[in-house]
Amino acid sequence: MSSSASSADTLTTALSPILQARGLDLVDVELHGAQLTVFVDREGGINLDELGDATREVSAALDDIDPIPGRYTLSVSSPGLERRLRTPAHFARAVGETVTVRIDAGTADVRRVTGTLESADGTGCTLTGPEVPDGELRIAYDQIERARTVFEWGPEPRRTKNEKNERVKRQ
Repeated sequence: MSSSASSADTLTTALSPILQARGLDLVDVELHGAQLTVFVDREGGINLDELGDATREVSAALDDIDPIPGRYTLSVSSPGLERRLRTPAHFARAVGETVTVRIDAGTADVRRVTGTLESADGTGCTLTGPEVPDGELRIAYDQIERARTVFEWGPEPRRTKNEKNERVKRQ
């Protein structure tokens, strides 16, 4: 395990209880060189005031435990609309969402697939949808090179005349 991964695990263990006490979920910790990014969220999303409060709490905790030698830049952020999926918990949280998965070369018939994340457990996930080979694909986590949620932009689809008539009848 790299020291960066080990440091991220240490930080996750130290920061999770602090953020949970504020009603926040620690989604991920990334340490790249001197840049530490802590991703937090909560059911229904997180606002800027909450991010500011979380930043102060995380900063104070890091000052107390001093887990990173030398200087670093701290950033506390929401994971965003399109978030990376790296752990089984990330996948479980995204069930029902559209995701795109890049599969390790040589481990499956397809290299990239986009679909609805139908289920996720401790060993892998299942995607479904029209772009998924055979309509459904089970992927083990160790086959996944990279995965993320996909935010679908655009207006709601227009209603058909039948749907409009049904709505009028119900009123």
